[in-house]
Amino acid sequence: MAEAKYETHEYDVVVVGAGGAGLRAAVEASAQGAKTALVCKSLLGKAHTVMAEGGIAAAMGNVYSEDNWQVHFRDTMRGGKLLNNWRMAQIHAQESPDRVLELEEWGALFDRTKDGLILQRDFGGHRYARLAHVGDRTGLEMIRTLQQHAVHQGIDVYMECNLQRLLTDGGRISGAFGYWRESGKFILFKCKAVVLATGGGGKAWKVTSNSWEYTGDGVTMASDVGADLLDMEFMQFHPTGMVWPPSVRGILVTEGVRGDGGTLKNIKNERFMFNYIPDFFKAETAETIEEAERWYEDKRNNRRTPDLLPRDEVARAINSEVKAGRGTPHGGVFLDIASRRPADYIRRRLPSMYHQFKELADVDITAEPMEVGPTCHYSMGGVRVDADTTATTVPGLFAAGEVAAGLHGANRLGGNSLSDLLVFGRRAGLYAAEYCKKFTGTVSLDNDQVDSYAGEMLAPFESKGNENPYTIHADLQECMQDLVGIIRTEAELNQALMIIQQLKQRSQNVKVEGNRHYNPGWHLALDLHSLLNFAQAATLAAIERKESRGGHTRDDFPNTDVKFAKVNIIVRRKNGEMNLSQEPLPEMPDDLKALLEEKK
Repeated sequence: MAEAKYETHEYDVVVVGAGGAGLRAAVEASAQGAKTALVCKSLLGKAHTVMAEGGIAAAMGNVYSEDNWQVHFRDTMRGGKLLNNWRMAQIHAQESPDRVLELEEWGALFDRTKDGLILQRDFGGHRYARLAHVGDRTGLEMIRTLQQHAVHQGIDVYMECNLQRLLTDGGRISGAFGYWRESGKFILFKCKAVVLATGGGGKAWKVTSNSWEYTGDGVTMASDVGADLLDMEFMQFHPTGMVWPPSVRGILVTEGVRGDGGTLKNIKNERFMFNYIPDFFKAETAETIEEAERWYEDKRNNRRTPDLLPRDEVARAINSEVKAGRGTPHGGVFLDIASRRPADYIRRRLPSMYHQFKELADVDITAEPMEVGPTCHYSMGGVRVDADTTATTVPGLFAAGEVAAGLHGANRLGGNSLSDLLVFGRRAGLYAAEYCKKFTGTVSLDNDQVDSYAGEMLAPFESKGNENPYTIHADLQECMQDLVGIIRTEAELNQALMIIQQLKQRSQNVKVEGNRHYNPGWHLALDLHSLLNFAQAATLAAIERKESRGGHTRDDFPNTDVKFAKVNIIVRRKNGEMNLSQEPLPEMPDDLKALLEEKK
């Protein structure tokens, strides 16, 4: 019996990942009466949610009373180039304000308006100031609040516990299998439902805001048991990551800097974003850049600055400036708030950014500009889920947050990630608990399946090969950065696919020295399975989408194509191979279509 051979725990719901989505799912599942476990790869509190500094997007109308869920829905759909799952975008826009107020009830401390309401700031792609925030450390406050609430509920937490495989029985979820990072000993969870909240796979790229945990675990675990993947071609390159020094290259610089008045400039001190305003963002009467600039400057105290265009637009503009030779000495552009706002304002509104640049780059952002450039940041694609329930195509498996696809379409608006975590984290926990209540029969584990996984995970110690996991990871990062980056071509994508296949072969010959007790080399060797599968799915989908849209730009197909305007690229694993299909978007109701047709 597997239960006798391995450390085993039995729950109704196992939540994998302890960021905002995982915590909110665990809180909800527990509140619904389900026996719940929360499992995290790293330490509790060290989630990527903490990096979301700018705020939580929710149409509360505290700064602009005319804001409402319909406008938020329209902004989200337009930002996602209309490839979003309309029902997810609707639910998200409607429920976000309640989730923010709920967070406040649980103890979150937000910045305030003069009237005592939750203050909201401007962010790219949002028509109105709608990001509820705590300075520039909103994600940290959100995690603190959710963690305290989860601990208060008595939810069992397994820290530094890395789950690698999902277990199934008769096609439905029966458990999960992994190991303790410290001891290397295996751990087995027997359960009726699993909620994946593992984030994305940004560590497949060289320049990234993501830390070591982001290796595509949830996407790969889901795909391995037959779940559909959707929109994997759409990777968001955040326009502003740190550029210098090299040791911090890629670390996020919050969009809140631009939301609070910061502007992007090239080496000639030009505000170049005015040269990249898409036609549908320009004033109807503006025929020249100068007219457009005056229009933007006049609107609501510069709220409509082109520096706050959607992230895909800004990242491509920065990329173009650098390629044209107008970049900074270290290959980025300047982000200047020092000349726009007083020093005390900057230190009060952007305390984390002030200390980040002061400590890591010896730059005083109250007195000089920052050097920034695009960094791989967020995956719009991931596991395909039902809009209302977050259920995947595998019974008993649910997904929320960045690991789940659909809400953001081809490009995510800043701030929508934190409200996504709250809205769909709650729904994942709720419907996972409901699934458990309706569950009939008993959960049984396949002993041979568990033993097979254990053998696969120990293989690097027994290997006769000589491949180093760090070398393979570095080669993958170079490949994805150079060939599957901001600008793509079919020839380069095919070359990347060939390299990934070669790296998969090499990964079978990885050799790890030492023993299982806290062995980072072994940990990375195991993560290669997820990293390589995430990279392969993203590359295959990028080849299939022969157009440019949102976070996917093809130099050989620079325009949007009507053939792909209402098509999702689906990746399914069959007999160990990834297969692609194009499937139509769900049909949108007429009342929501009418919202999208309204002029801004």
